Amino acid sequence: MKRRIDTKAVHSGDPRPRLQGSIVTPIFQTAMYEYNNENRYPNRYIRLNNTPNQLFLNEKLSALEEAEAAMVMTSGMAAISTTLFSVLAPGGHLLCQEALYGGTYDLLTKDFADFGLSYDLIDATKPSSWKDKLKSNTKAIYVESVTNPLMQVADHKAVVEFAKSHGLVSIIDSTFSSPINFRPVQIGYDLVLHSCTKYLNGHSDIVAGAVIGKAELVEKISHKLNHFGSTLDPHAAFLLNRGLKTLAVRVRQQNQTALKLAQFLEQHPALAKVYYPGLESHPQHQIARELFDGFGGMLSFELKNGEEATKRLLERLEIPTVAPSLGGVESLIIRPSVTSHSGLTPQERHRAGISDWLLRLSVGLEAAEDLIEDFSQALV
Repeated sequence: MKRRIDTKAVHSGDPRPRLQGSIVTPIFQTAMYEYNNENRYPNRYIRLNNTPNQLFLNEKLSALEEAEAAMVMTSGMAAISTTLFSVLAPGGHLLCQEALYGGTYDLLTKDFADFGLSYDLIDATKPSSWKDKLKSNTKAIYVESVTNPLMQVADHKAVVEFAKSHGLVSIIDSTFSSPINFRPVQIGYDLVLHSCTKYLNGHSDIVAGAVIGKAELVEKISHKLNHFGSTLDPHAAFLLNRGLKTLAVRVRQQNQTALKLAQFLEQHPALAKVYYPGLESHPQHQIARELFDGFGGMLSFELKNGEEATKRLLERLEIPTVAPSLGGVESLIIRPSVTSHSGLTPQERHRAGISDWLLRLSVGLEAAEDLIEDFSQALV
C-alpha cells in the first residue's frame, strides 16, 4: 500500500519485527559486529555505513524522497564535497548555480583547483544561457532548491532537461525545502543532498548530511565516503531518525508562519525588500507554486535605513535568537555577510546580491502572532 509522506516520516525504516518489541529503535552503540561467515569483509563496520542505525535511517530517507537509495554522513558539507568529488573525477567540470551557500562556494573557489576540478557559475533562472558554459569535460550541473540566502528558485524542470540532453548528472541541494515541500527525484533529479542538521533533524542538536537518489550513483559515492571516513555515529543517527518523525508537522507549521510573517514584513514601511518565494512579488513565485507543496520557513529581508536600523532591530527582537544555522524549532536570525557567507570577499558578496545588512530569518515553531508582534515592536 502506498503511504503518504506523513506516515513514511513516522514509520519508514523502522525494523520489522520490532527489536525486542521496542517501539523506539535503539541506539546500536558499537563500532564493530560479530562476523557471520558471509562471503565479504567486514560483515558490519560503522565506517562503511552499514550498521543498523545507519541502514534504518537510509531507508527512511529513501522513502521520503521516493528515491532508490540514500546514505547519511557527518555533515551537509561532507555530503556536498564527497558527492562532487565522486561525480566529477579528476579533470571534471561543473556547472553550478551562481547564488550558493557560502560553504559550497568556498569549496569551488578555494579547493577545486587543488583536485584538478573546474567550474563555471550559471544563472539558474535563465536556461538559454547555460549552453555557452558547457565544456567537453562537463560532468554535472548543481543547484539549490531555494538559494541561501536570497531565496532564488531555479528553473528546476529546465535543469533536469538540460542535464539529460547533455549527459550530465543533475544534483540539487534541497536543504531549504525538505521532502515535505519538494521531492526533486519526482521531476528527474539524479541526486538530492541535504544538510540534515537543519529541517530533517529540526532540533538544533546534531550535525549530519545525506545524499539520496539513483542507487548506482549513491553506491559510487559510498566508496569515496568509505575512504574519507565521514560516516554518521549511532547516537547522531538515532537523533536524526527521531527528528524525521515530526518533519511533516514541523515544516507545514513553519510554511504557514513564514508566509504570514513575510506578508507582514513586505507591507511594513521600514522594509526595503523581502525575499520569500511565497510572495507574489518574488521573481520565481510561479515556479515555486508549480513545484513546491510549501514555500518553506526561510526568508530574508533588508531594512531601508541599513546599518543603524538593522542593529536596532537585532537588539530589540525578543523571540528570534541571533545565531547561525536554520530549520530548528526556534527562530534564528543572522547577517549572512558575517556568518554563512563571510568567506566571500565583499566584491563577491556584492556580485551575488548579498548586502552587508541583509538579514536571514529561519522561522521556528513559535506562534505566528507572537513573531509578528515581536517584529512590530522591534521595528518601531
